[in-house]
Amino acid sequence: MAVCTVYTTQSLNSTSSISKPTKPQLNSQNKQVVFFTNTRRRPSSTVITCSAAGNQQTVVIGLAADSGCGKSTFMRRLTSVFGGAAEPPRGGNPDSNTLISDTTTVICLDDYHSLDRTGRKEKGVTALDPRANDFDLMYDQVKAIKDGKPVEKPIYNHVTGLLDPPETIKPPKILVIEGLHPMYDSRVRDLLDFSIYLDISNEVKFAWKIQRDMAERGHSLESIKASIEARKPDFDAYIDPQKQYADAVIEVLPTQLIPDDDEGKVLRVRLIMKEGVKFFSPVYLFDEGSTISWIPCGRKLTCSYPGIKFTYGPDSYYGHEVSVLEMDGQFDRLDELIYVESHLSNISTKFYGEITQQMLKHSDFPGSNNGTGLFQTIVGLKIRDLFEQVVATRAETPLQATKA
Repeated sequence: MAVCTVYTTQSLNSTSSISKPTKPQLNSQNKQVVFFTNTRRRPSSTVITCSAAGNQQTVVIGLAADSGCGKSTFMRRLTSVFGGAAEPPRGGNPDSNTLISDTTTVICLDDYHSLDRTGRKEKGVTALDPRANDFDLMYDQVKAIKDGKPVEKPIYNHVTGLLDPPETIKPPKILVIEGLHPMYDSRVRDLLDFSIYLDISNEVKFAWKIQRDMAERGHSLESIKASIEARKPDFDAYIDPQKQYADAVIEVLPTQLIPDDDEGKVLRVRLIMKEGVKFFSPVYLFDEGSTISWIPCGRKLTCSYPGIKFTYGPDSYYGHEVSVLEMDGQFDRLDELIYVESHLSNISTKFYGEITQQMLKHSDFPGSNNGTGLFQTIVGLKIRDLFEQVVATRAETPLQATKA
């Protein structure tokens, strides 16, 4: 709850009416809302000044996934929705994992490793093991940022495998914590305003990891296979269970359109959306709550083999009621995506065709021709909408307090 002081100058024995500004200008630390009052004798004003003490201003989003599962691509799509490119802190450590844009700050939770690469080898643990991570510090710093306080965050250097000196992180409008464990610790989980889990099947994950680690990091095929096998027990024990807590899950699977497909180029992607989440309304196809199967290929959507199939309907996921939107196949022409977009509802766009525009803008991003890019873009738009609703609700709180 914000601490507010009200200053009013008003003539005596006057009849007044208050006109509320449509969008009060609020910053992350101190807020001042001005109301202009018309009276019979002379105009006056009421100024409400609110301090950030006790009022959580930063919206915190959690993104969980294993290594090589598309977190970086999702972050680029998300920051693009808010406008502006996400860049490393200016003048800071060139190996920083942090990305900052006008609205968002993205923190990589690898920075909370308590053991460097050598330390993990000596103790025989992987980075996925909770014993290799400092959850107390993670909680303290995420809470501080959410409360509007800057922190000195550590840096895990992925090049050297060492823990570098810390960097200053100032409270942004939106903080995204991405990595292996954003929902593992219940204290950190309770700080999240919204959470996403990228659930990549073993077959798809292997193909993606080979592409990334061989092409971008120069790893051999044998080392990649060994790394995957070594991580799997800890992934199953500590990372995968987090998806039960996620508000939205993007699940990537092999296609069902090609019998016995072993190439993995065509994907089936499911967007699993939890019902009853505050400020979040699940996307639906045609008719909310119905069970739909739709093949959009034809005059308005070009489809080469094996085509495209959408399904939608209610389901249950780890005991939670969910809505599931699924796409199997890939787009031949992204400009025709507008046809699919026009049949989706609750997508939180600002204008007709915004999803298509975003997809065309980032057509070179991985997954832009299939459901991974489509659903990442939709979730980004939903997060923008959630952020705006949270800000509007917090702005109204001082106003309601003055009426009491």
